[in-house]
Amino acid sequence: KLAKKPFYNLMMFPYPSAEGLHVGNMYAFTGTDIHGRFKRMQGYDVFEPIGLDGFGIHSENYAIKVGRHPAAQAKISEKNFYRQLQMIGNGFAWKEKLETYDPEYYKWTQWIFTQMYKKGLAYRKKSSVNWCPSCKTVLADEQVIAGKCERCNSVAIKKDLEQWFFKITNYAENLLKGLDEIDWSEKVKIAQRNWIGRSEGAEINFKVIFSRHPERSEGSRGSSASPQNDIGIKVFTTRPDTLFGATYMVVAPENPIIQNLESRIKNLEEVKKYLKSTKNKSEEDRIAEGKEKTGVELKGIKAINPANQEEIPVFVADYVLGNVGTGAIMAVPAHDERDFEFARKFKLPIKIVICPHYPKKTCPILDKAYEGEGHLVASGEFDGLNSESAKWEITKFVGGEKKIQYRLRDWLISRQRYWGPPIPMIHCDKCGWQPVPEKDLPVKLPYLKNFRPTGTDHSPLASDEK
Repeated sequence: KLAKKPFYNLMMFPYPSAEGLHVGNMYAFTGTDIHGRFKRMQGYDVFEPIGLDGFGIHSENYAIKVGRHPAAQAKISEKNFYRQLQMIGNGFAWKEKLETYDPEYYKWTQWIFTQMYKKGLAYRKKSSVNWCPSCKTVLADEQVIAGKCERCNSVAIKKDLEQWFFKITNYAENLLKGLDEIDWSEKVKIAQRNWIGRSEGAEINFKVIFSRHPERSEGSRGSSASPQNDIGIKVFTTRPDTLFGATYMVVAPENPIIQNLESRIKNLEEVKKYLKSTKNKSEEDRIAEGKEKTGVELKGIKAINPANQEEIPVFVADYVLGNVGTGAIMAVPAHDERDFEFARKFKLPIKIVICPHYPKKTCPILDKAYEGEGHLVASGEFDGLNSESAKWEITKFVGGEKKIQYRLRDWLISRQRYWGPPIPMIHCDKCGWQPVPEKDLPVKLPYLKNFRPTGTDHSPLASDEK
């Protein structure tokens, strides 16, 4: 029988991570149930489902703690959690309850995965990921708080692993616009907008040149650099108006260009030593305000500033992150505080190109960078333009491209644990990755006696060939 006036009152299902429900469940479920009762009094037919979010690391860790197999513990938890949920007297639809570890349920999560894969929204790539040595699993960025695992407080380290991702960045703009249409507090909306992090700017290419080998340069005439290559370093900047003030470049330690140019880097051992020292630093630590800047010049390599054709040095430094923008920046120390601190430490040129006092030509820097707007100076034919207008004039002048970037990253979903729905993909040596045919779903989780995490990049499921 269809409801005449339906109202769907959904609350987050509890996950069994302990002996029973905790007070936070009661707090959330009571408020939601009050809302459901209010809607009933208004004449609505209220559907209030309940179940157990029983797959995942929380339940598996508890099973390990009490010395039981997760499948056996799930039956015990199910009985006790439902007993407690009935005791609180909420208007749950008990006939429609579900558990996420029921194959009839996760058949459909697997089906959704295969549809996303077919649409290019689920993909694999090798990436530097957060790893908890205690939980023996990959952590999403949101699960690393101040460099530590949110569950066990162990220091997270970095590992290079091939993982599955969901392409949520395709929906960044939709997510941003959607915030205007939902009834959330402004404080939460601001946090979400900052998390999505929309930036409008320009993508600009800096051509790379190499120093000649010593044996070839001795006694040779002309430039000591060899520009005969098509290698460039792309940067994304929200301030292309400051391009004439770029006096050096910085690539992130994760930027693949370092590996690609190994044969050209004259101080390779020094660079490798620096890369090793930065590997396990948290992002928060790397970009913390007031943190002393560190870095190493890539000797033997220069970049050409496309605005004025000047050769500028290239550094690797950990205050630039590999997964933000292009993983490289044009450093404008006169107009960016982090670049200013780095330039002062490494005695690099600081060139003023934005002046708030125009037409007065001298704008001395005292003890910090000027990051505001103004008019251009020391910028060739663009002198005198206001900085906002100059942004796109200079972008066009150097053959750059207008771009919109987001702070949001694709969602890494792989975990190296047992207790979860198997990813419904088959790897074929001939055809590559292929989704399991819909008629063969669900791919059931096999019962593994040895289910404990391996501490490697492989799930315990890898031990079960079938």
